[in-house]
Amino acid sequence: MRKLALALAVLAGPALATGIEIEVEGEANGTVTIDLFEDVAPLHAARIAQLAADGAYDGVVFHRVIPGFMAQSGDVEFGRMGGDMRMAGMGGSALPDLPAEFSDRPFERGVVGMARSNDPNSANSQFFIMFAPAPHLNGQYTVVGKVTAGMDVVDAIKKGAGGNGAVIGRPDMMATVRVTE
Repeated sequence: MRKLALALAVLAGPALATGIEIEVEGEANGTVTIDLFEDVAPLHAARIAQLAADGAYDGVVFHRVIPGFMAQSGDVEFGRMGGDMRMAGMGGSALPDLPAEFSDRPFERGVVGMARSNDPNSANSQFFIMFAPAPHLNGQYTVVGKVTAGMDVVDAIKKGAGGNGAVIGRPDMMATVRVTE
């Protein structure tokens, strides 16, 4: 039943959405263009496109940024600028979690992956962008896309502190996220 609901959600999503453009504001300012891999992770690509089309990502912060590793965003529940940042990274969307769509695509610089809990089938709305290769993630997380322009903007996103990369003070945010075709 859950698979049927997910398939219907994909069909109800934006047609032929091949990517997103993120307007980043904060220490980093500029546009990041991401190609979504609909052929590799169709459910995850459709979810990101759907949330972007709905405006759910607008105003959501990069709450976890680990230098030399990755920048994470997409918590549409608790990650809005102006909200209580203590919960950022602990939420998702009102939509159901997605089953893993693991592939042989490697986690390298610019790759976009879906964040999840310890359960491989718990990805929902959060995603991360790689600063550098991370082979230990290969086959363990869903690769959903790749940055095609604006990696310099990603590199400039305000970095977090400590082992978990929590951003202290005012984090950078995705001011607007648009679906591209």
